[in-house]
Amino acid sequence: MVLERILSSLVKQGNLIVTDWNGHVRKYGDGNAPTSHIKFKSAAAARRMAIDPDLYIGESYMDGSLQILEGTIADFIDLAMKNVGTTNYHPVHRALDRARMALRRIHQHNPVGKAKENVAHHYDLSGSIYDLFLDRDRQYSCAYFETKKSTLEDAQLAKKRHLAAKLDIKSGMKVLDIGSGWGGLGLYLAEVCGAEVTGVTLSEEQFKLSNERAHQRGIKGHTQFLLKDYRELEGPFDRIVSVGMFEHVGIGHFPEFFSKVASLLKDDGAAVLHSINRSNGPGATSAWIKKYIFPGGYVPALSEVLPHLEHAGLYVTDIEILRLHYAETLKEWGHRFAANRAKAAEIYDERFCRMWEFYLAASEMAFRYSGMNNFQIQFGKDQNVLPLTRDYIHDQENRLRKIEAKTPLLKMVGK
Repeated sequence: MVLERILSSLVKQGNLIVTDWNGHVRKYGDGNAPTSHIKFKSAAAARRMAIDPDLYIGESYMDGSLQILEGTIADFIDLAMKNVGTTNYHPVHRALDRARMALRRIHQHNPVGKAKENVAHHYDLSGSIYDLFLDRDRQYSCAYFETKKSTLEDAQLAKKRHLAAKLDIKSGMKVLDIGSGWGGLGLYLAEVCGAEVTGVTLSEEQFKLSNERAHQRGIKGHTQFLLKDYRELEGPFDRIVSVGMFEHVGIGHFPEFFSKVASLLKDDGAAVLHSINRSNGPGATSAWIKKYIFPGGYVPALSEVLPHLEHAGLYVTDIEILRLHYAETLKEWGHRFAANRAKAAEIYDERFCRMWEFYLAASEMAFRYSGMNNFQIQFGKDQNVLPLTRDYIHDQENRLRKIEAKTPLLKMVGK
């Protein structure tokens, strides 16, 4: 009955059909599209979801106690979040949010060693899983869709080009990539920009494959990918870039991150930090995401990041917000995973497939309806290092496109 009251008060748009464990059917919304029909297999499942939807919607879908009778899990989350948005709609839910906020520094404590354990939880899965839904370069961060006709491959290449252009890299510069993944960005900066690249990752799988790729490409002498915590590095570097890694730092380690980056960056250097952004202000990591996907992780708000740049003596020279680019990226990942779902079940199992479906769908809808987007912050120690207008970024992108045209396409990782 609690869940029924919540749904009645919240679902005003769309057509949500709910069948309970006794076969009773109720409808919520205005009856218009979109439509989603779900079923609870037990009263306990409905009760858990009513008390803590942030944790138990995902868990119930994973264990099968929440069934989708019409549409997909993405359709259900789309309808639900379109109605809910960023609203904390019940006192119990608000209390849970406050408790998670109070405990977030404990949950996000990521000292050297613990950070590697948290990274391994997600990034040391079988690499075959990532090949089922990522682009051929295995870029696992927000793509940059320059046009509506851009493919995922186009958009991921454009993301690398956009970052390289902002950094204004000259041939021979020493570049550090913090959180280098499977090496795609580092290889691009070495091959297309002529940089001497050092990449660091805490993932055993990423470390192994990124070095294999550098060897395959014949640029091993211009790149080195290290299995190392960024806090253990020594500089200096002309340029520093970090894409999709800052979400793993943890709120209590922000001063440490920017202090270390400042010590690694040359006085005339420049850096770009690319991260998911919580545009509606500070919050807490989703309980389900923390438990199953990214332990120790946190998506920051700009208001939580910028003071630490200031305290580290770094000038912010440019900020760009990428709005729905990650929603479109996740949508494409979801479609590709669905097309390869049977293969994913062979690698792991049905429960894993449900977990991954929910992860991709919930993440996409968070960017569409709950205030998530991406920021790219450019910064350095000297505000005179880079050109004074953003025109140079466009010019650099055009220059890099010409070089790309002469560079063989990257093969799928491990192929």
